Amino acid sequence: MPLLPLQGLSAIVTGAGRGLGRAEALELARLGAAVVVNDYGQPGRDGTGEASAGPAEEVAAEIRAAGGTALAHTGDVSDFEQARTLVESAVAAFGRLDVLVNNAGILRDRMVFSMAEEEWDSVLRVHLKGHFNTTRFAAAHWRERSKRAGEPVYGRIVNTSSEAFLAGSAGQPNYAAAKGGIVGLTTSTALALGKYGVTANAICPRARTRMTEDVFAGVEQPSGTGLDPLAPEHVAPLVGYLASPAAAHVNGQLLVVHGGMVAVVERPRVAARFDSKQDTFTYDELEAVLGPYYADRPAGETFAAAEVLGLRRG
Repeated sequence: MPLLPLQGLSAIVTGAGRGLGRAEALELARLGAAVVVNDYGQPGRDGTGEASAGPAEEVAAEIRAAGGTALAHTGDVSDFEQARTLVESAVAAFGRLDVLVNNAGILRDRMVFSMAEEEWDSVLRVHLKGHFNTTRFAAAHWRERSKRAGEPVYGRIVNTSSEAFLAGSAGQPNYAAAKGGIVGLTTSTALALGKYGVTANAICPRARTRMTEDVFAGVEQPSGTGLDPLAPEHVAPLVGYLASPAAAHVNGQLLVVHGGMVAVVERPRVAARFDSKQDTFTYDELEAVLGPYYADRPAGETFAAAEVLGLRRG
């Protein structure tokens, strides 16, 4: 009987008690990985309510009931020391860590002119700092292992960005900024850890979850037995692939995924260039070149990638 793609590997999935994280944890386990299911367990999607071990415990129990190996961890990944404990718990339980999937997040939606400082800080803390915290300790673990072995080791990071970063989201300046920061963190990490055998990639998933119930409220689910095009189960296989040995050559990439579709997003490219006819531009010269250029472009147009992929929400 052939080995499963992730047989013998261990993984952490944050925010794995519900939605995307749950589907990803189940998929990694199905592919053979031993999984640490992390979820702080607060009931509110805005990060409010009493923390509970229930969501993480339930998913870990579901994995074990299917014949897999899993343990629950209920730490808050936005806390530096709790993130350290999360990584240490995986190493203690399974001997090493091989895969880190960062998915934990909250929402505090507000227009930029109405947003409170705490609403900004809390979203950046859970999304961006939470991704950094776990990455920091996982990276240190892989670097130390590589130095001891004298050769590259196995390591995979899959981070969760969003189309809000690609195409904008008027009522989510904190969320969009955090998701853009995650892409920057991912590409920096990919460059820093490549020599140790570690890859880091980011995905922009579109899925119907507790976090997106308002966004997709008007999108009906299919009748009958067909799988909802917005089901998290459409996203999980890509995470499983990126976590696998087959994706060793995929590093520093951003991929959009939903409903049976995967799109590779290019790095930003220069759309136009203008050179001054003297040592530096004057105001009048800039107006002469940039004025006509932007006058010919559709109002509000952002990144070309968002336009090409049809990512804007109608």
